[in-house]
Amino acid sequence: MLLKLSGEALMGEQGYGIDPDRIGAVARVIKGAHARDVEVAVVVGAGNIFRGVIGAASGMDRATADYMGMIATMLNALAIQDALEGIGVTTRIQSAIAMQEVAEPYIRRRAIRHLEKKRVVIFAAGTGNPFFTTDTTAALRALEIGAECILMAKNMVEGVMTADPREDPSATLIPEISHMEVIERGLTVMDTTALTLCMENDLPLLVFNMEDENNLGRLLDGVRVGTIVRSPARAGGGGAP
Repeated sequence: MLLKLSGEALMGEQGYGIDPDRIGAVARVIKGAHARDVEVAVVVGAGNIFRGVIGAASGMDRATADYMGMIATMLNALAIQDALEGIGVTTRIQSAIAMQEVAEPYIRRRAIRHLEKKRVVIFAAGTGNPFFTTDTTAALRALEIGAECILMAKNMVEGVMTADPREDPSATLIPEISHMEVIERGLTVMDTTALTLCMENDLPLLVFNMEDENNLGRLLDGVRVGTIVRSPARAGGGGAP
């Protein structure tokens, strides 16, 4: 599986940066999945440090802002690696931008080999290209390594909601939905490029609340948690893909 973590999921109650307690909780969740003999890869964003779109909106060149965001993901990747290694999980960071002192370059076959050797692989620096989000990175890397699904870890949101619960208290959880309907309804799950890539390759998404450390284990047990996003051909079945 590929776990997509937003940068915001790492800052806990802080308004910025990395919360050590939150990183520890994330590491425990990943270790729990790894202990079930699941091959785990991770893509992490950097919204807790720097977001390229916001930088561009403030007048910065978009490509420059995106490169800053990609480099910021390395800070989060190193924090996750340190937390995982501290609890006995062997990891490798692969970066789409050369940072040989702290990470391997991204090489697809090497990443797959690490996973086969039961190492958690953390993909950093996005795709290495501006104008692409870490959501698109998650979709791309998941397809490249042959992941069965992408697990989208959300912060204090149970799954895909009918509206933003922070703006609309009456928003309700959508237990199952297709990629196309997410795009058509403009729901906040992934960016359109990433969703289209998932839809065209029949790659399901499981969107869940990372605040409950037991949710990932429930998903791996086939228990319905959060929202399943998949193509209509797969819709209607029971349990997780």
